[in-house]
Amino acid sequence: MIKDIIKYPQPLSVEYATDVRAFDKELFALIDDLKDTMKENNLDGLSAYQIGSYYNVVVIKDKDENYIELINPRLINHSGTIITKEKTAYYGDREATIKRYENISVIYQDKDANNRSLQASGELAVVLQRKIDYTFGATFIHKMDQKEKIRFENFLDTGVDIGIDDYCPTIFKRDKIIKFINIIMGLMVVNLISSFFIDDIKLKTTLWDVQFYSFLGVIGLNIVYFFYAQYEGKKYTSCMSCQLGNIVGTCVLSFIKLFLIIFISYFILNPS
Repeated sequence: MIKDIIKYPQPLSVEYATDVRAFDKELFALIDDLKDTMKENNLDGLSAYQIGSYYNVVVIKDKDENYIELINPRLINHSGTIITKEKTAYYGDREATIKRYENISVIYQDKDANNRSLQASGELAVVLQRKIDYTFGATFIHKMDQKEKIRFENFLDTGVDIGIDDYCPTIFKRDKIIKFINIIMGLMVVNLISSFFIDDIKLKTTLWDVQFYSFLGVIGLNIVYFFYAQYEGKKYTSCMSCQLGNIVGTCVLSFIKLFLIIFISYFILNPS
């Protein structure tokens, strides 16, 4: 029976496929459904997960167009790597660049519950890896490198194929530096406020030392932020101009707040 293939954005299970324990009519019917669905959609492989079954079953075609039925498949060995252009029915045959093992060894069971093994290379190895991924609730997006994943996910979100150089994210790693800077300056403000309730000169001197070294630390962090932010921004050339303005503005604002805090601290805490 021809089955509907699950497609994005309908989620796949994130759990492992359930291994087959009963080699019965239900299993045989599932395998026939996989074959019928492959024929209807002209596919070279299909996992039971892709038609809504949670059983660990994969059917693929070899180079002679013969069906290979793999029950409870496990990849046990691999060697070499290749870069492939792959498509999958889950993402509407959208193509992506993936790094795969060139040669693999797989163990599995046949319909009679016999243990078997298979060595594959080239296209057959790629198809097997992609379909076995599904038995772990994964798609080929989990195998992409950082740049390809950004490009692919952006296409899924917008429907427009925008490369990494044309993509401008809203969250950067450099934001963590600014967050740390703001925490330090927040503690400096707390330190300053607490000084209003302290009369001990020696303790105020200690608080001033804390303020001063915190001041120097924040200056250093702002310098690190400025140069790292530019390095990070070069990865996204299409929005470099707006990023540079944002980087400069963030540093200026941070320095204004910092010097205001240290200026007030100087007159309240500095013993000299």
